[in-house]
Amino acid sequence: MLNKVTSGSDQAKITVSVGGMTCAACVRRVENALNFVPGVIDANVNLATGRATIIHGAEWGGLAELEKIITGQGYEFLGELKDSLADPIEASRVKELKDLKLKVTCGAILSVIIFLGSMQHWFSLLHFVPRQTMLWAMFVLTAPAVFWVGSRFFIGAYKAALQKTSDMNTLVAVGAFSAYAYSAAATFFPHFFMTAGVMPHVYYDGAAMIVTLILVGRLLEAKAKGKTSTAIKKLMNLKPKTAHLIREDQDLEVAVEEVTVDDILLVKPGERIPVDGVILSGQSEVDESMLTGESMPVAKETGQKVFAATMNKTGSFTFRATGVGAGTALAQIIRLVEEAQGSKAPIQRLADKVASVFVPAVFVVAFITFAVWYFLPTESNFSRALINFVSVLVIACPCALGLATPTAIMVGTGLGAQSGILIKGGEALEKIHKLSVVVFDKTGTLTRGEPVLTDLVATADGFGSTQVLAYAVALEKNSEHPLAQAILQRAQADGITVAAVEKFTAASGLGAKGFLKDKLCLIGNRMLMESEGISVNALDESSAALAREGKTVVYVALEKTAIGIIALADVPKASAKQAIESLKRRGLKVMMVTGDNAGTAKAIAAQLGIDQVLADVLPANKADEIKKLQAEGEVVAMVGDGINDAPALAAADVGIAIGAGTDVAIEASDITLIRDDLLGVPEAICLSEATMRVIKQNLFWAFFYNVIGVPIAAGALYPFFGILLNPEFAAAAMALSSISVVSNSLRLRRVWKKASGFLKERK
Repeated sequence: MLNKVTSGSDQAKITVSVGGMTCAACVRRVENALNFVPGVIDANVNLATGRATIIHGAEWGGLAELEKIITGQGYEFLGELKDSLADPIEASRVKELKDLKLKVTCGAILSVIIFLGSMQHWFSLLHFVPRQTMLWAMFVLTAPAVFWVGSRFFIGAYKAALQKTSDMNTLVAVGAFSAYAYSAAATFFPHFFMTAGVMPHVYYDGAAMIVTLILVGRLLEAKAKGKTSTAIKKLMNLKPKTAHLIREDQDLEVAVEEVTVDDILLVKPGERIPVDGVILSGQSEVDESMLTGESMPVAKETGQKVFAATMNKTGSFTFRATGVGAGTALAQIIRLVEEAQGSKAPIQRLADKVASVFVPAVFVVAFITFAVWYFLPTESNFSRALINFVSVLVIACPCALGLATPTAIMVGTGLGAQSGILIKGGEALEKIHKLSVVVFDKTGTLTRGEPVLTDLVATADGFGSTQVLAYAVALEKNSEHPLAQAILQRAQADGITVAAVEKFTAASGLGAKGFLKDKLCLIGNRMLMESEGISVNALDESSAALAREGKTVVYVALEKTAIGIIALADVPKASAKQAIESLKRRGLKVMMVTGDNAGTAKAIAAQLGIDQVLADVLPANKADEIKKLQAEGEVVAMVGDGINDAPALAAADVGIAIGAGTDVAIEASDITLIRDDLLGVPEAICLSEATMRVIKQNLFWAFFYNVIGVPIAAGALYPFFGILLNPEFAAAAMALSSISVVSNSLRLRRVWKKASGFLKERK
């Protein structure tokens, strides 16, 4: 490669659309050519999406050089993929489908007519036509069937020849042309064959059917490939076309493209939210299922974020635009999914290596087949040697090999996006099902990240838990401390009226005190109680038990008597226990890493069923703990949400970020869970397992098809069973192989639906 750049800080990435690729050999040719563009560090081409992702340095050849290289290889340069909400290759796909339908129809009609002529003796109505006249007619009719209907194969073969290489087009073009050329020679020079002792059979019908059947396969394949990107298309179609712009107290309906950051917009009930923003006034419930996979609407009020393409259900509200166009969450999700669909899983390297030598190897086998059938039989048979030669070329098309991995990855990453699981690439999709250890951050990942009132304990001196909470909230109502906010939320939920406090005094680090109906009321820790001469010995047993559970204990006193305690804790998320149980059922080790003290960490771990805890770990050392596990031979996933988790997420074999976390954590991860639901972790593993199973099935059948098909076409079964394979049957088999691979990838939808439904039932 020329002028390679290795400095990561100077690297950039672009994606371009490439038209005209048909098989794994095409992908390899384009990749190799792009890697020789000055300044290109790496090029990754995906057959199923028709995209090339190029990583390049600060100084490189540029788009003009890419276009020159791609067109020079005989493919179409369809431009750079700039806007994540647009698909530049879609127009090319529609045009190709239209062209394929026309040519398949014409090819089918011509093939039927040519077949009738070839089997003239079967049809009494054609007996009056002289045989030589019929041969001339078939010669004329077969020409458009082969050279116009099959023009893409001959053009592709010619371009490959200019590059001194070969591909699937070469196989089909040589096979069809050989059958046609031999038939033409038998038509115009029959005496030559008779002199050589060979009856002049013709294979015009075989030549026409080869091209038509392969095009039928290509048509069905193109339609099926379109279905593999259904998830992306659904997301794109969710984008609303117009928005209600508030300007000078007027409601103006404008195109979404005209909305800019900081514009004020109105959303009415039943409308989709046009762009990302923050609510300024009003409240409603919003269906965010297209982003999070969560079916229940989410309550929204002033100050909360809303996202483009989500559905407003009940009320109206105004909001300020914060993200438009490619800056919306929807656009970013589409970009991530597109990049994932365009990426390669490591397992595809095997297919790429095979594709690099496959076509030349097929030609060698085909020529050996011709030689064996022409020279070895007692009576040499040029006709049978040629037919077997053509059959080998046609049946060996490597299309299925090229589609085996990318189609499954497209379906898998698309299904993940619909379920709120963003997988950033094929490598992550392949790795996650190999995990042996899952390490969770505690605060904000396993737990809610904010304190919640968990226990109310009252003394037996005539005070109930409701009274204890009432005194506590009266003192804490004006405090901004997280513990005070947790007490206030519980009081509001229980419908407790907040009384007025006089002579309020806050004691830093201890608590607070004040007078409630002329009675001194206190709330705080043990040190505050002791400083005021209040005995809390009667509550020692309860407070010790709560402390062992990792909870923070707050005492409440009236006058000089302790009347109860309040326990607060950062409680586990609702989905945490089920997620961990699911992972353990899969035989995975589950660990927790946290900067909290061992007591608190073990208390949370015990509630969730986590056996191994790494406590008192500084943020900078979390990545070191991950590396220690890897050094022991473990395949590690790290699940986190904060900035301090980013190094560990990057160091892990698979980093999983909670979507409710920080942008830094999400950027450092391989997988992002858009919804704040830890069941997404076992769901992602389940999706990976299902996808890899389909990929392995696809590769097996692609290899198996060629390993079995080529020898049969060469005549390996003839000495034992008298079985030979005509070219038209070989063409049909080749087409079916590609269709079966794509169809098997689409089957992943049913597999995932069943598996994810099972997980939700367990939830």
